[in-house]
This record gives sequence, structure tokens and C-alpha cells, in this order.
Amino acid sequence: MSKPNAGNESAEMDFWSHFAALRPHLVRGAAAVVVIAVAAFFARHFLIDVVLFGPKSAGFPTNRLLLETGHGLAALCGWINGLTGLSLSVNPEAFDVSNLDFRVINTAMAGQFNLHMKISFVTGLVLAMPYVLWEFWRFVRPALTQREIAATHRFVFWVSACFFTGLLFGYFVIVPLSVSFFINYEASASIVNMIDVNQYLSTVIVASLASALVFQLPLLVYFLTRMGLVSSSFLKRYRRHAFVGLLVIAAIITPPDIFSLILVIIPLYWLYELSIRLSSRIERRDAADGGAVAAAVISATSDEN
Repeated sequence: MSKPNAGNESAEMDFWSHFAALRPHLVRGAAAVVVIAVAAFFARHFLIDVVLFGPKSAGFPTNRLLLETGHGLAALCGWINGLTGLSLSVNPEAFDVSNLDFRVINTAMAGQFNLHMKISFVTGLVLAMPYVLWEFWRFVRPALTQREIAATHRFVFWVSACFFTGLLFGYFVIVPLSVSFFINYEASASIVNMIDVNQYLSTVIVASLASALVFQLPLLVYFLTRMGLVSSSFLKRYRRHAFVGLLVIAAIITPPDIFSLILVIIPLYWLYELSIRLSSRIERRDAADGGAVAAAVISATSDEN
């Protein structure tokens, strides 16, 4: 009975020793979040008026681009009509996603203060993420082999790059389309849109972060391939099934209209194809490394003989 108890004590000591080693990394990561959140708290005008409410304004880059696209298509239709005698037409105002009739309201006594705190905290989490990941990598690095370190030394960069690319895509593409669709959707002319500010904030955060997570797909495939759980042939074989799954994901994170769905499914499917190429590249590299090792073993064996 003493051996199991000794083993349990050893495991418990091992756990607490690992936790003690992890603690300074957690403290530094949390400190980074707090410092950035405090700085964000004093950037109230930029975060709330420019970032949060930007997607519903006419000057937002996506809204301007879509409206200019509408005018360009209208001009193109006019040019084609002049050449062919057809009667094609495009209403540029249909591309104006900033034509929104709603008010953002606060219904709680401390609602605006809580909104300010929430935005500051989320900003701290998002902007501190690369540093937090770097602290995590520093913690696990001593347990990695040289081969594993070489394979993951750019881990922080690629995770952060994919995360922020997806975040920007969600903010500049999905958010304005979602806000426009749901605000312009009319179940009855008797209903006046007065949107609670927390619901509006949730739409912006959820759409942006969901897109950021989806853009981690190539990295997920990379690690699964390195672990031998996924292969490029498997990804190619189930390409059609994956496309259906991506359609479902796109339908969840976008408003239910065909234009938004197409606009989102294109980069998602491109990410899947990129994942296939990445997996194939890893397999070729591993095969080359395996061939080199086998050649070295054969050479060493022949030298001994």
C-alpha cells in the first residue's frame, strides 16, 4: 500500500512543481492583458465611436467599397445597354449596407460603464494574445525535443497571423453584412428597431472572434498532420464533405442571404485547399527526412560490415 501512496505523492509534487513553473508565465500574461486593457480604457472614443460603431456608418471602408461597386456595376450595365440595346439595370443603393434605420440604446443604469469595461477587457485579451502565446511556448519549450522546437519555433507568429487575419475579415466583412441584414429585415412595418447596445456589441465580438477561430484551420491541419492523424489524401477524399461543413459554418456566422454566404465561403474554402497543400508539403518533408535517416542507417551498417 505504501507504493501507491508514494506514487500519488510523487505525482502530486510533480503537478505542483509544474504549476509553480507555469505561474510566472500566467502572471506575466495576465499583466499584459491588464496593461493593454487599462490603456484601452483611456481610448474610449476610438474604441466605441470608431471601432464598435464603425460598421454601421457610411464612411466604413467595406460600406464605401460595396456602394462604389454598386455604382460601378450600374455604369457597366449602362455601357452594355448602349452597345447591345439591352435593358440591364442595377440599383446601386442595394449595395449600400450603411443605409440603416435603428438606434442603439442602453437599458441599464450602469450599462454604459459596463460596456466601456467590457470593450477594454476584450481589447486587452485580443491584443495581448501573441504575448500570452509566447509565454505559453516558453513554458512548454523545455519539454520539447530539438526536432519539435524546430517545428514549432514559429508557432506564435503563425497562430497570431491567422488569428488577426480572421479577426479583420470578420470585422470588415461579416460584421457590416450581418448588421445590415438583421437591421433591414422587416417582419412588420409596425416594429421600430431600437437595439440594445450589449446585443450590438455581442454581434461584433462573436462574428469577429468566430472568423478568427475559423482561420486557424491551416494550423490545425498542420499539427494533425505532424501527429499522423490527418493526411493530404484524407483531406482530398473528403473534400466535398468538407465543403458542405464549411457551408454550414458560413451559414452560422453570416446572415442568411446568398451574397454574404458566397462572400464568406470563398475564403473558407481557400483555407481548406491551403490546408491540403500544407499537409502534402509536410508529408513530402517527412518522407525526405525518413529517407535520409534510412540512408544513414544503411551506410552505418555497411561500414560496420
